[in-house]
Order: sequence, then structure tokens, then C-alpha cells
Amino acid sequence: MKGKKQKEPVGFNPAEIFAALALLEKERGIPQSFMMEKIVQALTTAYKRDHADVENVIVDVDEAHQNLKMFVQKNVVEEEDYVDPANEMPIEEAKRLSAKYEVGDIVNIPVDTVEFGRIAAGNGKQVIIQGLREAERGQVYDEFNSKQHEILTGVVTRVDPRNGNVSLRIGTGTDSTEALLMAGEQVPGEDLTEGMHVKVYVVEVRRSTRGPQVLISRTHPGLVKRLFELEVPEIYDGTVEVKSIAREAGSRTKMAVWSNDENVDPIGACVGPKGQRVGSIVEELRGEKIDIVKYSEDPAQFIAAALAPADVVDVWMADEGKACRVIVPDDQLSRRRTEMAAGLTTRKSPLPGAPRRPRTRRKRLLWSPWTRSKISLSERRPMRCRK
Repeated sequence: MKGKKQKEPVGFNPAEIFAALALLEKERGIPQSFMMEKIVQALTTAYKRDHADVENVIVDVDEAHQNLKMFVQKNVVEEEDYVDPANEMPIEEAKRLSAKYEVGDIVNIPVDTVEFGRIAAGNGKQVIIQGLREAERGQVYDEFNSKQHEILTGVVTRVDPRNGNVSLRIGTGTDSTEALLMAGEQVPGEDLTEGMHVKVYVVEVRRSTRGPQVLISRTHPGLVKRLFELEVPEIYDGTVEVKSIAREAGSRTKMAVWSNDENVDPIGACVGPKGQRVGSIVEELRGEKIDIVKYSEDPAQFIAAALAPADVVDVWMADEGKACRVIVPDDQLSRRRTEMAAGLTTRKSPLPGAPRRPRTRRKRLLWSPWTRSKISLSERRPMRCRK
């Protein structure tokens, strides 16, 4: 006569677990295998917490029948070597279970169904929930990590009156996360208020126990580059290239462009009909002025263009093109103009992935430790230009 099947305790139904995992995979994209691994780990950890002497515990996952079973593994030993009941079984006892067992074999002893159900519904519950949260955080991290060096739109949720830092909610639903726009990464003079939609540049995404940390900026030169990619089809499709950008956020940006098609004017493409393209970007940057110059492989020509609207009288190139001296009229000497030109003409452009150029306090000489590039202005008026 068959014995009565033990009643599974309330709160534990393996079929419900499988159904929940299937729903998570369908709605949130979290793989069932990933979550089942977390659940198995939770169950074994909980059992060992109650049975500290037990060394080996396994959980059998039967996907076909949507069932879970737990086993304690014991080593088969000789009778005289039997000293650890929690992890060993004498050969005589093993033979009573099955004649096939020999010394050295492993016997799987089923854990009582009621106890297993109690563990699954009780002790392992919090770990399972934690596993779900970790999976969700991992999904969110992967989503935002793919957006590094891109533009995202966030909604201002809070402005800290003490330090000026602004909290933004980026994304929607379960795929959203909080990001902090530090005061130093905001455009000077920009007034951000709760509920405002703001475009930000994703500098970096880091993992943390609270979820992904998205480092964002409104001052990074990459923001300007991405805005032009969105606004100018010729840049997006590669016809026009952004060679370098120098930016003083909130005041002025200079951008050097080049056309891979001789029939396309790179500056005209960026400006757009009646200035509409560049105008929309200026509006997004709250009135920041944008100068667009044509890139040249000739260093002297490029430097002269970068210093516009100053009238460049002479350019000396030195140190194999890594340094130069530029002559301009006395009344056109400008520290800001020189800094912008140095930032624009450097060999390594300050775009995504490149270190930002430190500001110099010297009025007529700029120096970059990364590129050894320098531009100096002189008040002398030479008689000729040379390279």
C-alpha cells in the first residue's frame, strides 16, 4: 500500500517559483537560470545555517516537472572509520539503501519535505528577494553602461539648497535610476528647478551596492559634440567630422570641423539654414556662444582659424609642430581666446575618453602636459609670416 504523500507546507510551492521566474524573464528580461542559481544558493545557505555540521548540500532542479528537491550528501566509509554522522554513512547502512554502493561513493539523502519547505518559505526568502534586486540592479547597470558618452534626458527631482547639487531621475519604470548632477558639472548661471527636463552627458557608469552610479555632466565638451550629432545629419552619417572641441561652459565653445565630401561645406552644415541648427543647440546650452571653424592639416592655418576673429599676422611652428608662437595686433591680445585656441588645436582633442585640459594662469603661454602643445602670443609686429 502506498504511503500518504506528505503535505507541502503553506508558502512553498515549487511550481509557483518556476512560474514567477518565467514571468520575471518575460517582463524584465532577467534569465531564469540566473535567478534559479540565486534561489539554490539561498536554500543551501539557509539549510547549513540550521545544520552547521553538514558540509555538502545540493538542490536538484527538475525543470521538466517544475520541482525542487534538497539532498544532504554523505560519504560511504568502512564501519570502523565511521565518526561523522552528519557527513558520513557506514557501508552496511548504504548497502541497505542500494547494493550498488561501495566505500568512497556519495549517497544523496533527501531532506524532509516539511523542513525543506520551511527553509524555502522562511529562511531563504530574504536572500531570494535580494537576488531579485541584484538582478534588477545588474539589468539597470547594463542598460546605462551602454549609454556612456551619450546624451540622456533626465527630470529634476530635487535641488539641494546647501551645495547646489541636482538630483535627476533618468529612465522610466524599473529601468530608471537616480543620478546626481554636481554643482561643478552644471553650466554657470543655469537655473534648474524641480520637474524640468534636462539633457546631460554620461561621463561614466559605476557599480555600487545601491545600484548603478551614473556620473553626468552639463559642462563636458562631449555634450556639445553629441548635440551636434543629433541636430546635424551630416555629422551623424560621417560626412562631416568634429575634429576637436574647446569649451568654457556657459560662455563659449569653439569647434573644429572637417568635411569628407568636397561638395559639403562643414561649417554651413553645422550652422544650418538661417542658423537653425546651431541656434537650437545654443538654446539648449542656455545661450552659450558657439564658434565653428574649419579644421586644417596645416598647423599654422588651423591655429590662425582657431584664434579668429583675431587677425593673425604670423605663426612660428617649433618642436616638430608641438609648439608655436603667434603674432597678433596689440589690441587683439586675449587670454580667453588663447586658451580656447590651445584647447582646440591640441593633438589630443578633449572629447569622450580624453582627459580635460587644465587651465593655465599665464596670460601669453599655454602648456598641455599631455600633448606638450603650447601657444604664445607676442605684441611684436613682424614683417612676414612663416612656418
